[in-house]
Amino acid sequence: MKTLRFTLSGKTAFFKKPEVNSYVYFTYGNIHKVALLGIFGAILGYGGYTQKFGGTKKGKILEESYPEFYERLFSLHVSVVPNAEKGFIRKKIQYFNNSVGYASGEQGGTLIVKEQWLEEPSWEIYVLLDSEEAERLCKAVQDKKCVYIPYLGKNDHFADITGIQVEEAAAAESGTGKIASLFPKECGTFQISEDFWDEEEMTFKYEEKLPVRLDPRTNNYVLQSFIFTDAAVAWEKQKVYCIGNQNILFY
Repeated sequence: MKTLRFTLSGKTAFFKKPEVNSYVYFTYGNIHKVALLGIFGAILGYGGYTQKFGGTKKGKILEESYPEFYERLFSLHVSVVPNAEKGFIRKKIQYFNNSVGYASGEQGGTLIVKEQWLEEPSWEIYVLLDSEEAERLCKAVQDKKCVYIPYLGKNDHFADITGIQVEEAAAAESGTGKIASLFPKECGTFQISEDFWDEEEMTFKYEEKLPVRLDPRTNNYVLQSFIFTDAAVAWEKQKVYCIGNQNILFY
């Protein structure tokens, strides 16, 4: 099996958490699969939320349907390796004015926006080349061609794609070892001694609920707990591949 690998990075990023929409807009701590598929859709020129809900179609969100990019790409198998110590990317609150006039009912029509941005984010992205869509994406990335400009969650945050390569991946049998990527919590069982904090077993564990798919009726995020750790993990019947002497789990 072959995989597409590249470094995805930027000066800043903002992957909005929809649960909070007052005072401060918060971001997820790492890129998630839906946002990643959105970047792939931009590269390939597929329609997004605007095309789905724009014009006369607006409001028909209870029908079972997805934006075009998700409809075409949801079956891709991807993996994300944070290029940050222990998986933690620095965050900072940014303040700016939205003065388009219709942004706020406040006097003067100026809305003060406060957003939490990721600073200097960087990830190694892997895509299994096991489908026509994956091959089409691989060719576009290798040729450095895109239909729309890819960005990291919002068009204020341009995405850089570098270090593009295609690598061989050997399927790993069910077993025990360290997984170098983020992985869904239920996909692995920790193999640790009675001393939970034994440094030989685990020196860090990053855990966060991240969007993994869209609800077919509302298109709201469906969340799943993800883990990034240096602890030994046991897995069974998962898409784990050995790439460059590292175990990478695809989801």
